[in-house]
Amino acid sequence: MEPQTHLPAPEIPQGARASETPPPPALATPTPSSATAHDFSSIFLGSDGLRCGWSALLFVGLYYLLLFVFSIIAVSLDPALAKGEFAPIPALISELVPLAAILVGGFVLSRIEHRRLVDYNLLDAGRTQHFAGGLLAGFATLSLLVAVLAIGGWLHFGTPGLHGVPVFKYGFLWACVFLLVGLFEEGFFRCYLLSTLTRGINFWWALATVSALCLLLVTGQDGKGSNGVFAIALIGVFPCWLVHRFNGGGSSFWQAAWATSTAFGYFHTNNGGEDAIGIFAASLVGFVFCVSVRLTGSAWWAIGCHTAWDWAETYFYGTADSGFAPQHHLLTTTPAGNALLSGGSDGPEGSLVIIPVLLLLSLFLLIRYRHANPAAPKQSHRLAS
Repeated sequence: MEPQTHLPAPEIPQGARASETPPPPALATPTPSSATAHDFSSIFLGSDGLRCGWSALLFVGLYYLLLFVFSIIAVSLDPALAKGEFAPIPALISELVPLAAILVGGFVLSRIEHRRLVDYNLLDAGRTQHFAGGLLAGFATLSLLVAVLAIGGWLHFGTPGLHGVPVFKYGFLWACVFLLVGLFEEGFFRCYLLSTLTRGINFWWALATVSALCLLLVTGQDGKGSNGVFAIALIGVFPCWLVHRFNGGGSSFWQAAWATSTAFGYFHTNNGGEDAIGIFAASLVGFVFCVSVRLTGSAWWAIGCHTAWDWAETYFYGTADSGFAPQHHLLTTTPAGNALLSGGSDGPEGSLVIIPVLLLLSLFLLIRYRHANPAAPKQSHRLAS
């Protein structure tokens, strides 16, 4: 006999017609109150948790609140900090304050967002190699800038400022200071803000951000150095629109880079000795550091480059740094000639020569890390709540 290949037909209950089928289950209709609650929560929450704009605003607000509190505590412990001397020990303590503020603020936001601190562009198996490479690149780039200024007659060397044991003592202290500077500024702009805004910013929100920063400069300050911010904001409009137009949602990193680089320049307008070229250079450096994050996958190269650049500028060559004249430096240099080329009181960062030097640094980055993995920074992942 052949095996049975058909199942027996189901029995139809008595009194029921064969053509009758059970009605489909009724769909749940949301009540007006639940729909309103959902619409309201969507303003603050997206598929990746708290929306990136709210996260960024909370982080910046929390930073300034903590900075205010920590600064009061620091000045009460050491009133000399209020003088603002650009010397190693006061600078070391002063730089601890903003670094502590972003660490505490970043920790609080990481708990809210169910992430880890390393998820903000710090997760990197090659961090030691990238940090060391950044150190070498930062010192070499600043040395090239100083060499061009000296050859052009726009920078003159004097007698060394230190001899003997103080050379090593102050060299180490200034290295500690600028490591803190690198950790703070890169942690603020290239770690938390760049990583967070990359989660969801588009061209229109980036445009609104840089426009708001420019408006704040127009209405809230004396305008010194502001043209540098206006320049980087204007230069970024067309390329960022093109990326938005042809790459859609994949353009968020570049929109975030434009917004944070403009904010980086805005941040430096608080330095009293900056001029428009110096502010533009700071913004351009910020964008180069964003490119390094894109190529290496983390901010460690930028932290190293930032640290070594400032150390070479301030301690090794003894030039002004963003308008601040340092104490206890190794070599002694003075600007000469036209301030547009020498940098004047701003230091080498205020010279037009810095623009081609930064373009060379960008070219070096592209060549050195063009085959690096990953091709983009690692995206942070939310932890289970």
